[in-house]
Amino acid sequence: MAEPVYRRVVVKLSGEYFAGTHSFGMDQPTIDRIAGDLIAAKQLGVEVAVVVGGGNMVRGVEVSSRGVSRPTGDTMGMLATVMNCLALEAAIERRGAPARTLSAFVMPQICELFTRGAAHKYLAEGRIVLLGGGTGNPFFTTDTTAVLRAAEIGAQAVLKATNVDGVYSADPKKDPSAKRFDRLTHSQAIEGGYKVMDATAFALARETSLPIIVFSIAEPGSIGAILRGTGHGTIVAG
Repeated sequence: MAEPVYRRVVVKLSGEYFAGTHSFGMDQPTIDRIAGDLIAAKQLGVEVAVVVGGGNMVRGVEVSSRGVSRPTGDTMGMLATVMNCLALEAAIERRGAPARTLSAFVMPQICELFTRGAAHKYLAEGRIVLLGGGTGNPFFTTDTTAVLRAAEIGAQAVLKATNVDGVYSADPKKDPSAKRFDRLTHSQAIEGGYKVMDATAFALARETSLPIIVFSIAEPGSIGAILRGTGHGTIVAG
């Protein structure tokens, strides 16, 4: 078996993916499958932290369009990410692997507050660390959260799990002629306006020299394949 390319990573998971084939909520078989993939990745000898979105329950932009202020809507979305992390933590631990949810918000009855020290400690203990609550601030996406937390904890890469196998020049589901890129620089990703990740996340990754690997989570084992360097995705680096 190939040695992993990275030894500590942040995996960014879409909240919408947690809904499975449904338009809303949590699909337990989907969450269980993701839990298995994360455990398999950890068994390669990789320290794994995870940032999950909240779009399967609340999206701040959508809520704010209905009369709620944007900061309040974003806070609701960040709380949804904590719920997703707790669901994923439970799925991981049911399979016999240790996990710990850390939140950007103080909520001691529910989970521990994120600190760099706590994240380092639990990763070193072999736990899968689930990072909820976004950045703790409105107007920032969980894509930006993933890059920020990766930089804070000294991760070597951000693995952006999507429903497509990389970065395309256009939506390949709508444009059959869309070009897929094997590799891009951070600047090219920003200038191209590719929607797979927001510009703030790409800019922070460029500033902190963090590679981002964009890949499809649809295939079981895809996280491990990316870590072994055998997976199919787009590398955004340099």
